[in-house]
Amino acid sequence: MLTVTFPDGATREFEDGTSAMGVAKALSKSLAKKVLAAKVNGELWDATRPLEGDTTLELVTAKDPEALELIRHDCAHVMAEAVQELFPGTQVTIGPNVTDGFYYDFASDKPISEDDFAAIEKKMKFIIQQNKPFEREVWDRNDAIKYFTDKGETYKAELISDLPEDETITVYKQGNWLDLCLGPHLPSTIKIGQAFKLMKVAGAYWRGDSKNAQLQRIYGTAWANKEDLDAYLHRLEEAEKRDHRRLGREMELFHFQEEAQGQAFWHEKGWMLYRTLQDYMRRRQNEGGYKEIRTPELMDQKFWKASGHWDKYRENMFITQVDDEDKMFALKPMNCPCHVQVFNHGQRSYRDLPLRLAEFGSCHRYEPSGALHGLMRVRAFTQDDGHIFCREDQVIDEVKAFCTLLQSVYKDLGFDEVMVRFSDRPEVRVGSDEVWDKAEKALKAAADATGLDVEYNPGDGAFYGPKLDFVLKDAIGREWQTGTIQADFNLPDRLDASYIGADDAKHRPVMLHRAILGSFERFLGVLIEHYAGRFPLWLAPVQVVVATITSDADEYAEQAAEALRAAGIRVETDLRNEKINYKIREHSLAKVNVIAVVGRKEAEEGKLALRFLGERQQEILSLEDAIASLTEEATPPDLRD
Repeated sequence: MLTVTFPDGATREFEDGTSAMGVAKALSKSLAKKVLAAKVNGELWDATRPLEGDTTLELVTAKDPEALELIRHDCAHVMAEAVQELFPGTQVTIGPNVTDGFYYDFASDKPISEDDFAAIEKKMKFIIQQNKPFEREVWDRNDAIKYFTDKGETYKAELISDLPEDETITVYKQGNWLDLCLGPHLPSTIKIGQAFKLMKVAGAYWRGDSKNAQLQRIYGTAWANKEDLDAYLHRLEEAEKRDHRRLGREMELFHFQEEAQGQAFWHEKGWMLYRTLQDYMRRRQNEGGYKEIRTPELMDQKFWKASGHWDKYRENMFITQVDDEDKMFALKPMNCPCHVQVFNHGQRSYRDLPLRLAEFGSCHRYEPSGALHGLMRVRAFTQDDGHIFCREDQVIDEVKAFCTLLQSVYKDLGFDEVMVRFSDRPEVRVGSDEVWDKAEKALKAAADATGLDVEYNPGDGAFYGPKLDFVLKDAIGREWQTGTIQADFNLPDRLDASYIGADDAKHRPVMLHRAILGSFERFLGVLIEHYAGRFPLWLAPVQVVVATITSDADEYAEQAAEALRAAGIRVETDLRNEKINYKIREHSLAKVNVIAVVGRKEAEEGKLALRFLGERQQEILSLEDAIASLTEEATPPDLRD
């Protein structure tokens, strides 16, 4: 007999070899119908796998988050079977789950295209309806290699050969089809449902190495029900409409080109957007007691060796050396060692602390060309970086003040939903465990004192200290990690930063690394997609276009534009000999917030016909009233009364 302990602490005995499904059936037949898998001693298992001795057991049903991962995993297996049936001779290689779906890599002599998706999906639906049970089998290592080799599945045979000698080799069958797999799986194919869709085909190298054979990767998505699938496809459609790269072109904000990979060329309108955001951040930081500085972009390697970046981050750094100097330099990938140099310039007293330094620092990091993605992943960027040098007893107050500032900024920028993740020591790090214990304890205490609802994210801290990361949710529900604050007890020691305490002795300051936006480039990409290019008036690069109906109104249009401009509004005129509907349509596509239409009547009466982006109706106001109304909305939030 074996003893099963349930989540509520209750226990019950069952026959040896009973599965989780067997336990469920003993408890309730209706429950058994809902069971998809089980957590056995905290590990996810097949519901039909026999339990091994006394165990804790938690039954997994469709309401549990693990269910969706199982659906996607099983859907990948069904897709692989369908592809092999439709394209004989195709080899199945590797196929994991990814965010919102799954993929499988195939080796096939025949190209597979999206035109084949309908046939593959039809075959998948047929396989699912067969209600084939997923069956786990443990195989002898040599037998498994021989089986896949004889079958012509050389990639699978290679995978098995490379596994450790003591690795348990498991395969999963669904009817007559099988694959090498760790599992677990659903009880049968019918549990997958029909809420899936194949998305795209891409090229991929075997094991991600460009020296290896190129494979065909098919991506798919799968969900618990059709409603969730439809919602996901709608989000994708919305994301496509909001793609910052497309909007960047249409709105003439920026462009990229091959000769400067990963570096944006900002156009006039885009740079106005950039500067408006930067000016806002500068004012907010000034209010927060930060002293803005500027540090070099090119630094001797000795600083990066001393800081630890050379050992931990060297592959991401751009290195340069000149012929007549026996020195190696690096473009800074981050600003922290430079800020320590400013702190170290002259003697500091405990009375000087906290010292809050801020910099719109230009950084360069090497990103593989295949990883570059518009403004979201670049090689050259500017951070709203800052470092707070403080005493240990000041950490809590400084973290609280930063979090208050950050939340206020996000609200001004239109983000009301913010999540916080606490990341502790990573595997690769500098400093002793004793120092890390102290840093983690301090940051946890600060998070608690601030009242943050923190999600634990183990092992993802910076190499020099633990961190709180702030994650925004945009208008269509996507998450973006942007701001951060990191408690660093290591770098001040490595770079010999010190202050004179009240006891006239030297002490090491705590260094809090912090950013609210993170990278201006990436944050602007997020903003563009969040607003789909329709920015709040205060952020919009062009706030008003004065467009004429007839040339008789040209002079008045120029006068109105000048009056708006004098009030601080960013305004352009459109005096072209085009129909007004054409002008309105063109400026609406360019996401201009307000089109002020003027004809002969408006010119004679000193009025403007205001058309707001996305609205059909227009509002007729005197020029003075229009200026008053628009000026209030065009004023940045921090400057409003």
